[in-house]
Amino acid sequence: MSAAGSVSLAGGRSAREAAWHAYVRRCAEGDQSALGTLYDESSQHVYGVALSVLRDTADAEEVTLDVYSQVWRSAAVYSSQRGSVVGWLLTLARSRAIDRLRSRATRQKREEPMDDSPHSFPTRDGTPEDSASASQTRQRIRQALGSLPPDQREAVELAYFSGMSHSELAGHLRQPLGTVKTRIRMGMMKLREELQGLSL
Repeated sequence: MSAAGSVSLAGGRSAREAAWHAYVRRCAEGDQSALGTLYDESSQHVYGVALSVLRDTADAEEVTLDVYSQVWRSAAVYSSQRGSVVGWLLTLARSRAIDRLRSRATRQKREEPMDDSPHSFPTRDGTPEDSASASQTRQRIRQALGSLPPDQREAVELAYFSGMSHSELAGHLRQPLGTVKTRIRMGMMKLREELQGLSL
């Protein structure tokens, strides 16, 4: 590569870093659109790291969402003196992917069948306590959905209850496909935070 090309490449990286740093700063101020833009521009890198560790697309997608949830929560304490934004994102991705890998191994070991017989353990019908718990769960989900911005709530509800594909949703909402996907991702990240600790 020529010297001019190297300078141009370095300049591109520098401009990207400045832009991403600005997005993080705006996230710290509560700007959800900045998080969405940062996600759109950087998530392929985060997902790539997660996938290289986990070798599972579903787990990698979960880790990617976890990373941006962490970015949203920790944006106010991020400091460029500790490193670049991309470095921070990839470090988070690797750390969370490794945690998930360990958790997966532990879960698989715990779930190894003790007896192949389907009648090894007695079954029981749902108790009143089960019904009450299910009712509380539904109420929390409704409240969490209600806490979303209207555009995100509409996108999430349509995505999960209408059976439409993302492309069909974009046509229905008369919005670009990328906008619809971002609304769904941001909405799901918010729901994950609101419903943390809830067994679904």
